[in-house]
Amino acid sequence: MRQLVTMSALMAALSIGAAADANAWTRSGSVTGWRGTATVHASGGCAYGACSRQITRSGPYGYSVSRQGSVACASGACVGSRTTTGPYGNTVVRYGTFYR
Repeated sequence: MRQLVTMSALMAALSIGAAADANAWTRSGSVTGWRGTATVHASGGCAYGACSRQITRSGPYGYSVSRQGSVACASGACVGSRTTTGPYGNTVVRYGTFYR
């Protein structure tokens, strides 16, 4: 797991981005080591007080983890959620509210 985190940090540092407009973005990258190639693809954007992001990481053995998240703010209150799906199909959903 620690090596996957290290590879993810390396991929993030080496990723190349292209934006369709000022509020949308995508990032992709890969790294190849002695165990194989790991990839990451992320995209997101903001509009009308809401932002969302999706990221998928695939390891050298074909396992992948996906995370989707969003947050919306209005009148000083922000509501967010995040769904994470692991390599074996298990899913964790988190919700939260905070005030600014």
